[in-house]
Amino acid sequence: MSHDPYDHDIERGMRNRRQILGDAWVDASVPNANAFNADFQNFITRYAWHEIWGRPGLDPKTRRVIVLAVTSALGRWDEFTLHTRASLGMGDPATRLSPEEVKEVLMQVAIYAGVPAANTAMATTVKLLRELGHELPPRSAADTVHPGVGAQRRTAGRPALHYTVREARDVDTPRHTVVMAHALGADSSLWDGLANRLASDCRVVCYDHRGHGGSELPAGPALSMAALADDASRLIEELQAEFGCGPVVFVGLSLGGMVGQELALRRPELLKGLVLAHTSAGDPAQAASWAERAAAIEAAGHLEATAEAAMQRWFTPGFRERNPATVARWQRRLARTDCSGYLAALRAVAGHDTAARLPQIAMPTLVIAGAEDPSLSVAGHQALAAAIPGAQLQVLAEAAHLGVIEQPQAFAQAVQGWLDARD
Repeated sequence: MSHDPYDHDIERGMRNRRQILGDAWVDASVPNANAFNADFQNFITRYAWHEIWGRPGLDPKTRRVIVLAVTSALGRWDEFTLHTRASLGMGDPATRLSPEEVKEVLMQVAIYAGVPAANTAMATTVKLLRELGHELPPRSAADTVHPGVGAQRRTAGRPALHYTVREARDVDTPRHTVVMAHALGADSSLWDGLANRLASDCRVVCYDHRGHGGSELPAGPALSMAALADDASRLIEELQAEFGCGPVVFVGLSLGGMVGQELALRRPELLKGLVLAHTSAGDPAQAASWAERAAAIEAAGHLEATAEAAMQRWFTPGFRERNPATVARWQRRLARTDCSGYLAALRAVAGHDTAARLPQIAMPTLVIAGAEDPSLSVAGHQALAAAIPGAQLQVLAEAAHLGVIEQPQAFAQAVQGWLDARD
């Protein structure tokens, strides 16, 4: 049997070390081995860089995150500095962390390892970022916003609409400005998961319809879908004035999709794309049932029974069984919606009818349906998509009326794939 002098463990360890720390650092470090520390160098290369870093159970970026968290928590500042520098600008670019990702690690450290450790880690990282050429302009702590929610705003005109703005995290110039409109009885938090995902490279604006969430419901004539579309127009015009963003992509679900249709017909110059999810062009034959629902709510004076019944339509039986806390959360949200606001929007839905005008929609459109939506059938969505020139249809398996909650990955992939095709 021949002897193979090639030490695979050492070679694999060196490969991983170079991937994480970069050739320059490793080439400068290796010659430091001497008669005293060579055994230790061998040990680290073999057991840290091969036995641990070479395990496929975690990807290199995740291991970087763990190292930063542990070294900062333990106050191992030399190691923290080395690995932070490497995470930001050394080794294989595919394994690096962005400054935003490093910041999130240190925010987590503050909670689980204490503010003093995170404070030192923040100061060290700021120094490293400046050394690496990152510009860190002054910013008041009072001006920061939670990136998972965005800046809280209200429109200037009446009714004052509450909305949030998530700026693009990973690019200087947003790829699109995306405006999202929620379902009847929900609010802008319906979009949290999708909005945070799209905000990697888009500016994402989520607003509350009048009478919902934090938006006003002024006294006045009966609410119509045209009025709700005018609300959306006013919001978009304010965004364009502030950000110079041009036409936006409008994403509407259920009631929001009805608003989107009316908006696309009334103000097409404001939009460059339209996503209509779990929605319809209206059905005048259902007017009596809408009136009955409104009368029952008025008689009760609250939305408790309405909210309980809605969960049967919003989510499939399997989802309700597996995710009772999520269902309970959305039942509470609907039940606590302002009753007058809900009724006003309900009557706008009852009067919604765009069927004859859909062929006039002349912008790229994606229609999303739930395969198990008891409120709005797949066939109805097929008809909706067929009536809009060039519209695409995506059907979400195992989804009822709130596909963005029930099938968040599939919903997001549908929207992102469609957006990618627009670029």
